[in-house]
This record gives sequence, C-alpha cells and structure tokens, in this order.
Amino acid sequence: MGADVDLVIREGRVVTPEGIVEGDVAIANGTIVSVGTPVSDTKSSISAKGRWVMPGGVDPHAHIEQMSGMGQWNADTFETATKSAAMGGTTSVISFAAQAPKQSLADTVSDYAARATRGAMIDYAFHITLTDTHVAGFKDDLATLIHAGHRSLKVFTTYNIQLNDAELLGIFALARQNGALVCVHAENDAIITQAKESLIAAGHVSPSDHAKSRPRMAEIEAVERICRFAEYLDQPVMLFHISTGEGGAAVKAAQARGAPVWAETCPHYLFMTDDVLDKPGLEGAKWMCSPPQRTPADQEALWSALHDETLSLVSSDHAPYRFDETGKLSAGPEAGFHQIANGLPGLETRLPLLFDAMVSNGRGGPEAFARLTSFAPAQLYGLQRKGAIATGMDADIVIWNADKQVTYGANDLHDNVGYNPWEGRRIQGWPEHVILRGKPLVKEGTFLGNAGSGQWIARPELATKPTGSRPRTRVK
Repeated sequence: MGADVDLVIREGRVVTPEGIVEGDVAIANGTIVSVGTPVSDTKSSISAKGRWVMPGGVDPHAHIEQMSGMGQWNADTFETATKSAAMGGTTSVISFAAQAPKQSLADTVSDYAARATRGAMIDYAFHITLTDTHVAGFKDDLATLIHAGHRSLKVFTTYNIQLNDAELLGIFALARQNGALVCVHAENDAIITQAKESLIAAGHVSPSDHAKSRPRMAEIEAVERICRFAEYLDQPVMLFHISTGEGGAAVKAAQARGAPVWAETCPHYLFMTDDVLDKPGLEGAKWMCSPPQRTPADQEALWSALHDETLSLVSSDHAPYRFDETGKLSAGPEAGFHQIANGLPGLETRLPLLFDAMVSNGRGGPEAFARLTSFAPAQLYGLQRKGAIATGMDADIVIWNADKQVTYGANDLHDNVGYNPWEGRRIQGWPEHVILRGKPLVKEGTFLGNAGSGQWIARPELATKPTGSRPRTRVK
C-alpha cells in the first residue's frame, strides 16, 4: 500500500463493528482500504491522535422538503437540511417521498428524487410514504419501486393521511411479496380525536395541552396492534419514534414471541419531558411534536430498551418549521395546539447530544453510540456500504474531539428553522472533521460541501427479513 492511498487518518481511536482499534485508517478512491495498519505513503493525512474516529452518522428518519399532513411545507430544502446534517456528523439520511392525494407512486418518487439531486450534499435514500392506495397502478408502481432499490415504506395510523386496518394489512402483504420494510407512525387516531375534541371544547388549546391531546394509550394501543399485524403476516415492521415505556414493552413482548418487529426512539424523548411545552404564550409550540415528550420514567425505560436492544436505533425525526407565520404560527398569534405544525429540528443535534450522553458521560460507551447512530440503521435499512469503519466500506468518517465543550445558542444551527430547541444545553464532544466517501465535508467547523454532491443509495435487499414461520400471503 503506497501512493495509491488518497488520505490517511492517523493514530485515532477507531470504533469498528469488531471493537476499538488504535491506529490509522487508509482511504483510496472513496473507500476504506485498511484499518489499524500504519500507512506511511499517502497523498494527504489528518492527525486524529487523542480523537475518536467514528463512522459517519446514518439518520434514517427525517422530513426534508416535504408537505406535512397539515398541508404545510417544511422549512428545509435538501440543501439546507443536508448541510445541517453534515455539520452535526451525519453523512447519510433517509427522508420521505410522500405521496400527495391522487398522485402516482412513480411521480412521487420522481419528484423527490429531482429535489434531492439538485440540493443534497450528503448521501440519501427514501422511505415511500403511502397515503392513497386507490390511485391507478398503485400495486405495480410499488413493486417496481421496491425492486429498483426503494426498500422501505411509511404508513400512518393517524393524522388525515392514515390508512385503515384493511389498507394496512394490504400494504403489509405487498411489502411481504416484494421484500420491503414497513415503517409505521403508530398512534390510535380515535383516541387522539376524542382527547383533542374534549380539550378544545373546554378551551384548553395552549401548546402545553398538546401532550394531553395525544395520550400515551394512543401509542400503546397502536404499537400493540401493529406488532400483531406484523406477527400475523410475518412482515418486517419498524415502529417509529417510541415515546413511552409501555410502547417499548409492547415491542419487547412482540420480539419475544418471534414477531419481525424493530423500533426506534429519538433524542427529544430521551432528553426532554412534556414540561418543555409549558412556556408563556405560544413559545411552547417550538417543542411540539407527535408523539409528544413524556415523563422522566419514560426516559429511563427508553434508555433501558436501547441498552437491551429492544429499541434498535435513535433517529432525529427532523421535522423543521420556523417559529413564524410561515411555520408554527401560520394560523396566527392566537392559534390553538391543533392548528400548529408538529415537529422540531434534529438532524444537526442528534449525534452531539448522544455523544455527550453515551461517550462523554458513559451511558453506553463509544461502541454502543456508533451502533445506535450508524451501524444499526445502515444494516436494518440496507445501506450496505454505510455505517461502519471497515475495509471495503464507503469512507464516511467523523473525527470527534471528546474534550470540546459547546453550549447551544438560540439560532446556531445550519438548517432553515431559525431556532435551536436545545438552546442553553451544554454538551461535551464535537465532530471536528466530517468525511464523505473520502472527501472532506466539514473541516474544523468549516463546511466544504456543494449542492447536489450527495448520491442516492440503492438498497437491493434488507437485513430485516420475514422469519419464515408463516406462509406468504398473496394480494388479490
């Protein structure tokens, strides 16, 4: 190995799937060619002495340049969102290609692919969000797209884009036949509707009432039901943004029965509680998301579920809306919680928050951090060359300064949201260098990327497969 090596990251503490390795990482033609072996001859090098060398973050749940279920555009474009992601150490993202009413799935994916091609500055894939199963060519389009490498689907059990149980079972069966993972926003719509209407009738419409409008039982019931659907059809399912201890327990029980069920949570459930919504006026709207933040007991339950791998990963659920008339306040300064867009930015903060908790403060350690934020999402979603520092993988690498302390400010992120929901939080550990396919993307806080330089990630197959314990169910 010699002059053909483009870049060597020298003398770092390298976190690999097999353990921590002290030494060099060599990169050629965008690919990792050696790990741990000293390399003397290279075109360029970066000293990582005393630093953690981690795989680039894989964020498998982000809303980018998307129309919400409330009919409102996200604040971010692919350009602003992926710059923000890179500044926080994320080099691959799975966002949504969300089907509009009466829109064909082929047109849906084509529209989002065009947006990403113009703007994305990190690598990307799509979950296809299914909202209208009755459009012409739905089944054929879905099969074609899955086999083209779009291996994950998204469905809702609430909002105004939910599918009913019969439609859900139909999607599960189609996914089973074609080899796709079904991702589910699981909350019971009837429970939410009843709670929301009761609050509105009583005049309780502040942001702090938002948490009451989405009772924990809405999540518990829907998670249990979706687990049973997955078990019935032997169809792999990923349950998004688990927020309650009972939701995690339902997932664990389903896994113990042998159901092909996986689940995730998000930083705002691990580090926030519902009192974050209790602010003067509409200020609490900045932190409104669905499901809402819960209690300290739920936080502990979620951490336990991460540690025993009931929950497989932590995503951002980046859902960016500005705190002004273009976003959260589009219904005016007297808006009720039911008129306010749900979601908060998270692409840039997911990794620093988790590094601070898991590496700097020992809540899991560096290997668990890399597994939850990079390796597991890449494996589960079929990003075959992503998420790990190993020979033959894409050279997506982040060099972390474990000693650097940062206090988040009011508006110091690189997205288009205009506020930081973690303002005032002090963290230790910072991504100093971010490398995408062997090329520097962030260098000591300076962003070096270009719009459109990100690449689509085809996913020919998934690790999340049926168990084989039930017969395939044909769709008529």
